[in-house]
Amino acid sequence: MTNRRQFLYKTFGGACLISATSRIPEIWLQAPGLSAHENGERILVVVQLGGGNDGLNTVIPYGDDAYYRNRFTLAIGKANVLKIDDYHGWHPSLSGFARLFEQQQIAVVQGVGYPQPNRSHFESMDLWHTAHRVAENRQLGWIGRCLESDFPGGIATELPALHYGNERQPLALATRGTPVPTITSLNQFRLGVPQRRQFLEKVDADLKRPRAGEGNMLLETIRDNAVVALNTTRRLESIIDRSAGVKNYPGTPLGQKLAAVAELIDAGLPTRIYYVTHNGFDTHSNQLAAHALLLQELGDAAWAFAQDLQQRGHNERTAVFAFSEFGRRVRENASRGTDHGTAAPVFLFGGAVNAGLHGRHPSLEDLDDGDLKFSVDYRTIYATLLEDWLNVPSASILNGEFERLPVFRNAS
Repeated sequence: MTNRRQFLYKTFGGACLISATSRIPEIWLQAPGLSAHENGERILVVVQLGGGNDGLNTVIPYGDDAYYRNRFTLAIGKANVLKIDDYHGWHPSLSGFARLFEQQQIAVVQGVGYPQPNRSHFESMDLWHTAHRVAENRQLGWIGRCLESDFPGGIATELPALHYGNERQPLALATRGTPVPTITSLNQFRLGVPQRRQFLEKVDADLKRPRAGEGNMLLETIRDNAVVALNTTRRLESIIDRSAGVKNYPGTPLGQKLAAVAELIDAGLPTRIYYVTHNGFDTHSNQLAAHALLLQELGDAAWAFAQDLQQRGHNERTAVFAFSEFGRRVRENASRGTDHGTAAPVFLFGGAVNAGLHGRHPSLEDLDDGDLKFSVDYRTIYATLLEDWLNVPSASILNGEFERLPVFRNAS
């Protein structure tokens, strides 16, 4: 049976229903069921580390002499490593991760990869985005399939996911018919008209006025969407104005993205999944300084985000998942960088994670053509996020059953 939302899409193709001069963001016009988060409803924030992060210089096996034999200019000295235990340590630029670890709020899953690894950025990222080996099955993302899966108690909400940033929207969010918007700035939520308050009051009064044609599905849908758009605009403008200038985030691109995500979470949107990217990890040459800056941006933004969510009361129900398409080779190259590799760690942080190291660190001696051997299939991470965090059955989404890892304290 066609519902009002489907009817609207078929009739207008999702076109904006209010004059373009009002500048109401189209995504809100497509969300007649918009409402605040229920208490305890879980949120997933995905941070994509684009380019292939060097896992060996992120979680450093400083207790292994093979690390120093292979990283003759890139190795981080034992005295500088932020020690986790007698073998592992954080890169010194990751003080934010180290503080999260001290507060038992970050989990590291080691040796994550996939069978028959491909060192192409595009091929490997497509696999991570779609969870499909066969190219012809890669039209839909793993998150996109999650959003459109039919299951009781799942993500049955309007505006279930959102991509924040000016990059191309990741394939992971691709769906058949559920629109996932890309937002580049919170200012998109402001009405671009003079005397906004008077404008909103006038439109609100007009929408409440009885008129002929009551019971017409098209007219009722238009009215519902307009009311939601106006109410949401008021709420978001109020939050943006209230929070302006009080954020304690680094002024980096990732810091500002996560600051915006925190504000959107706090706005009470029904959005369950947020997606941001942090690019630049393809460090083939002169890696030492560039990688240190990238990791500092990641760690500082993560720490600020966690502190912000804690203050706002959302830390326990928000989990952040950070991944890269592959790691780097064990031995550094002649350009003082590292080339495309295979297995690498992924990170999950938040108030509900089972903090610590999960899985074993790949051997630096038992290699596959110079690369680390993976021990955790990346789809195991997805199964864990879907089943234990989002409460979504994973088998149909991942095209198979995969074990789950104990990375959350109170799994679904």
